[in-house]
Amino acid sequence: MTTKQILIHSSLFIVTFFTTTVAGVAWQNLDPFDLYNLSAGLPYSISILFILSCHEFGHYFAARYHGINATLPYYIPAPSLPGFLNFGTFGAVIRTKSPIPSKKVMFDIGVAGPIAGFIATVGILIYGFTHLPGKEYILQIHPDYFSQTQQGVGVGLAFGSSALYKFLEIVLTNPMHDFVPPMSEMYHYPFLCTGWFGLFVTAMNLIPVGQLDGGHLSYAMFGGRHKIVANVSFGFLLLMGIIGFLPAIGISSTYGWTGWIFWALILFFFVKLYHPPVMEETELDANRNMVGWLTFGILVISFAPSPFNVSL
Repeated sequence: MTTKQILIHSSLFIVTFFTTTVAGVAWQNLDPFDLYNLSAGLPYSISILFILSCHEFGHYFAARYHGINATLPYYIPAPSLPGFLNFGTFGAVIRTKSPIPSKKVMFDIGVAGPIAGFIATVGILIYGFTHLPGKEYILQIHPDYFSQTQQGVGVGLAFGSSALYKFLEIVLTNPMHDFVPPMSEMYHYPFLCTGWFGLFVTAMNLIPVGQLDGGHLSYAMFGGRHKIVANVSFGFLLLMGIIGFLPAIGISSTYGWTGWIFWALILFFFVKLYHPPVMEETELDANRNMVGWLTFGILVISFAPSPFNVSL
């Protein structure tokens, strides 16, 4: 690796560490421009970069295992912009610099990232649910949270729950003794917020379309039939996006998000729906197929049909 490449990777990591720390401060309703507040953003930035790093290094080490030349992760910072949701990062990516010779190799590289990132995410969520602060924490952010005047004030944001997030909440918390934040407040809690983000990113990457991680798996497992899977997945995203518009015309719906249409269009025009062929088309063995199905199970339990809900 050249000095220039080292500088690029390290610089992007440092900048992303800073932007995620700022985002972590902002999620707690603190002033990110006050340097004394930056330490409050460290649990958020460290945990979100841990999840992203596990995901990308899962890809990286699988590629190196098979002799594929791959770059270290490129971390993508996201600056804070007024009026926009800000997680401090747009994620991270690696690039493979040599051809993928077979379905088996492509499957191994594609599946390693989501599994590694998922394990890291579940670990963060378990820690978050088992180390919930007391009610005084939310009162520092919203002093009148438990008063009647707090209800219905301003613009409300609630994250949408997934099956796994809800399961961990039920199993690991006791509402009789813990203050379990509702989805309209959980983003103030760094480990719950980053754990939720990890599930969200994992699900988006596992959608079986094009050259997403899920697209790699789908092509390796189903061959030419992956086009049917991709078309169905694309149609599902469009449908969920259309359902997200229903409240705008007075029809109540607990599912859907308009952003799914935007994501579907990105997949259609930029990522493309179908996976390009590889040189060697030998079918996967039974063990890899089983791992593939289990990984698509991760998609099901991590997917939030309505990830963001804004109320006025």
